[in-house]
Amino acid sequence: MNTSNITIETDNLLIRSITMDYKEHIYREFTTEIATYLYPKPPEKIEHTVRFIESSMKENQAGSNFQAVVLRKETEEFLGCAAIHNIHTTSPELGIWLKKASHGKGYGREAVTALKEWADKNLDYEHLLYPVTRENYPSRSIPESLGGKIVKEYEETNMSGNVLHILEYWIYPPVA
Repeated sequence: MNTSNITIETDNLLIRSITMDYKEHIYREFTTEIATYLYPKPPEKIEHTVRFIESSMKENQAGSNFQAVVLRKETEEFLGCAAIHNIHTTSPELGIWLKKASHGKGYGREAVTALKEWADKNLDYEHLLYPVTRENYPSRSIPESLGGKIVKEYEETNMSGNVLHILEYWIYPPVA
């Protein structure tokens, strides 16, 4: 399934397949502070962001991922990035990051809920993975709001060299 031309609309958001149009926003907003609890590290140069977007667009075209930008519906202001990785498997992985100015407004929950609803309609999966750092309480509330259950705990060293204490939530499809 090619995911390079998808837009998901919610009450407040547009979740749109990533393009190079957002390279400056991603480069500027994916900061050290935002990346604290995430696996990737912030880009040191705009070229790193360009490579990330090029790779994401290829993965979208190949149908292995749905990498998207999250925009405020009313203004199309860039809020962050969201994804469903490994969409061809029985356990795709959800992920999201939002710029600092967008924290605490419910956008993360709204975006991930929309991704789950899209997955329910378009993917054949056993469960969605939602790994989150134990200390990141606001992000932990997202899978919990979707009925997610902690199934695994492990440590992972991120690209910045920090050890993350991961809780892996599993979120199940609706019962038919």
